[in-house]
This record gives sequence, structure tokens and C-alpha cells, in this order.
Amino acid sequence: MVDRPDQSRREGGRAYIGSFTSAGGRGVLAATVDPHTGALTPTGACAEVPDPSYLALAPGGRLLYAVSETERGAVAAFALDGPAPRPVAEPAPVRGDSPTHLALAHGHVLTANYGSGSVSALPLGADGRPGPAIHVVQHQGGGPDEERQDGPHAHQVLPDPTGRWVLSVDLGTDSVRISVLDPATGRFTPHAETAVRPGTGPRHLAFHPAGGHLYVVGELRPTLTVCRWDDEQGVLVPTAETPLLPEDGRAAGYPSEIAVAPDGRFAWVAVRGDDSIAVLALDESGEKPELLTTVPCGGVWPRDLVLHPSGRWLYAANERSGDVTWFDVDPETGVPTRAGSVEAPAATCVVFA
Repeated sequence: MVDRPDQSRREGGRAYIGSFTSAGGRGVLAATVDPHTGALTPTGACAEVPDPSYLALAPGGRLLYAVSETERGAVAAFALDGPAPRPVAEPAPVRGDSPTHLALAHGHVLTANYGSGSVSALPLGADGRPGPAIHVVQHQGGGPDEERQDGPHAHQVLPDPTGRWVLSVDLGTDSVRISVLDPATGRFTPHAETAVRPGTGPRHLAFHPAGGHLYVVGELRPTLTVCRWDDEQGVLVPTAETPLLPEDGRAAGYPSEIAVAPDGRFAWVAVRGDDSIAVLALDESGEKPELLTTVPCGGVWPRDLVLHPSGRWLYAANERSGDVTWFDVDPETGVPTRAGSVEAPAATCVVFA
């Protein structure tokens, strides 16, 4: 009998969708990906871990990791050897409140803990299971928005493409912190902190494939901050801002996630409130994004946006309408066209294996 995950990878791959179980989500939902249309077909779900809102795959796709975005934040690991993900151990505590993002680096899982404004490192065992956090860095500071920036709110943690540096994005302090992670001890050594415009509320970032620039998505202002990145010195320098909505009197927008094409020609940003996807053209260096157009996201409140590894389809996890919508991407213009959707209550994240 052929194992279903292996078969689906040959045919088109698998997708895993995170959600808020506290809002009616099914936990982590598994689906196959049609290799011709990009359509998602659910195969099973696991709701044993509360609020698995953000996901990351282990190298090789053997395990899936999820934050449990709860007051007592944790990281869970799932086996992917069946139609639905299967927890392999008790969730490991992150020693932080409401983790919203996680990434893998140097044998550790790193989490950004929004509620406590901190970043944690959890060691991975030889079997890939995470242990409790062994180092937590507490951010300090705030911003001009008294409601949203009353203190630090770490929203993303990500290694740079070289693996030498770890960047953490803090919505509350309007800054990106740069650290070095010791692979042996899991300890962070602070290196630098780069400020963006006050009140921007940086949420997530992504690197241009050429490596010399990155883009910081502002949640509180619908803008994309362009930064030069020096991976030799670990220096980040903001150089410009690009609007993510046209100046046509639209209601407020709250950007969430960015996807960048592997060839560096286009980028796409999901904007909640406006419920749109901003389409940007990128120059060869990546230094001058240009807003081309916006298209409807296919639902309400797009919390996540991800490009399929093939580059053919773009997927929006629409949290409040409870669906994942996929789009065909025009390879010449970068403009996505809605192709279909699948029900996914309280959807928050999509990853591909």
C-alpha cells in the first residue's frame, strides 16, 4: 500500500493550515495540493493542541512544528505520516505569552512571543522533539500608539539567509533586533537594534532573493519599509517606504504577511481590513518596490499569505471568513487571479511540504 503523504508529494505536495481552535478552528488541517490547479483537498485535522496559529516544517518535512498561541505559550511537534498530523510529545513551554511565530535555526525552535514581548529558544532533541525554552530575551520599549504599543510585542523571529544572524520584529517598539544564536547553548547575544518610523508597528519581514535588501511589513500603517541588509556586519538600514494601498480614500488597512517571488520580480502583501492583496513590482536589486495594483483576497481578514513552492499559486488564509483562497499568479504581470477556496475555520497560516 502506498503511503499517502509520499504519494501526494510526488503528485503536488501537501499543505498544512493552522487555526485558532478558540474561534472554531480545526487545529492543524492537512490537505493535498492538486498539481494542475493548486486546489486544496482536506484529508484530516488534529485539534489536540490549542490555537496552533503559526506553523513551520522541519527540514525534509518529517515533522511539523506549531506555536500554541495561548497565555502559557508552547511549541508542539507533529508527525506527518498519516492523513492528519499526529502530536509526538507534550507541547514544550516557551516561557512567554502568546507566541505568534516560530522558525528553525541551529538545532533550535525560535518563537516570537507577542503577549510578553520576548523571544525564546527551545532545543530540539535528536528525534526532533522540542524541549522547554532554555533562553528567553525580553524586549523593552513601546511606541506612540497607546493601545497597540503600550509595551514590546515581538511578532516574528527569523534567521537571515546566511544563518549567521537572527532578526526579531517587534510591533510594540517599532524596531527590528539583530542577534547571534549560539548553536551549543541556545543563547542569544544581542548585536543591534534598528528603528523604523514611529507608529509603523512592524509585524513581519522577508528578504529579497539577492540578499542585499529586506522588506518590513507595517501592521499599524499600510506601508512596506525597504531596508538594506549587510550580512557581513549584521547591519540593517531603512532606506524608503512604499504604500500598500492606493491613495483613494479607502478604509484603514492592517497588513499581515508578505511573500516574495523566488526570482525577485514581484512581492505580495496581505492587507486586513481592506481585505486585499497588494501586488508590487521589484527591481533587480530589490531596492525600489512599486505598487502595481491591489486585488480582493477572496475572503475576510487575510492573516497569512504564502506562495506555493512552484511559484504558480498564491494562498491567503482568511481568518474571519474561515477559508483558504488560492490564486493563479500571472508570471508576466505578477497579478493573482482567484482560482478557488476551501473551508478552513479561523485559518491563520499555510505551509507546504
